Amino acid sequence: MVTFSVYLDGSFWVGVLEIAEGGVLRVTRHTFGSEPTDPELYVFLMRHGVPLLEQASAAPAVPAGERTGRRVNPKRAAKLAARAAARVSSRSTAAQEAMRLELESRKREAAEGRRERRRELAEHKREVARRKRVERRRDR
Repeated sequence: MVTFSVYLDGSFWVGVLEIAEGGVLRVTRHTFGSEPTDPELYVFLMRHGVPLLEQASAAPAVPAGERTGRRVNPKRAAKLAARAAARVSSRSTAAQEAMRLELESRKREAAEGRRERRRELAEHKREVARRKRVERRRDR
């Protein structure tokens, strides 16, 4: 089952695509600037729906099983239900976990890319300095 939810996250509107299949959940998110209208969402999904689905499919899977825990106090359950109803977002805890894992993997990839670019720049600077040194020796 694939769902796409849009909610306000602080000052930005965020779209969350959830793919639930085989007891696992995969999630990706897209940040919109201002609140998207229904026609804008339709156009966005027509243009970027397939890449968004591919990105979600590549995201790490999180088990989407139901939690079986202690019985909750009825007053607390009512309070939690009211809080959940007040929330606009329909993200599940598993979806939040999947988004967190995806964000961490993106951060790791970006850090590796920065490290590689920094290493290449340092190597380039060393090569330029070496060539200058050789040229200075030839001029003597």
